[in-house]
Amino acid sequence: MKQQDIFRALSDPSRRRILKMLQQGSLTVGEMGSRFAFTGASLSHHLSILKSADLVRTERRGQHILYSLNSSVFEDVSRIVLDLFSNRRKTT
Repeated sequence: MKQQDIFRALSDPSRRRILKMLQQGSLTVGEMGSRFAFTGASLSHHLSILKSADLVRTERRGQHILYSLNSSVFEDVSRIVLDLFSNRRKTT
């Protein structure tokens, strides 16, 4: 897990919105695209960044690719953030 890639991916509001949508379940690019005003190329770019950060997983079903959350990475990120703040409290 590359922490810098994860935090970079999470820094964008559109990518956070994609992740929020995926909390409800797996979606195809077409299903996600109908909920955004930006182009398919922009959505593809955002999904590529999320996939590179390992925040989403893909699964091919016929001609469609389903995107879903990679919850294990979110657990790791939560631990990092909690550890960061718990160490801060100990030193102050």
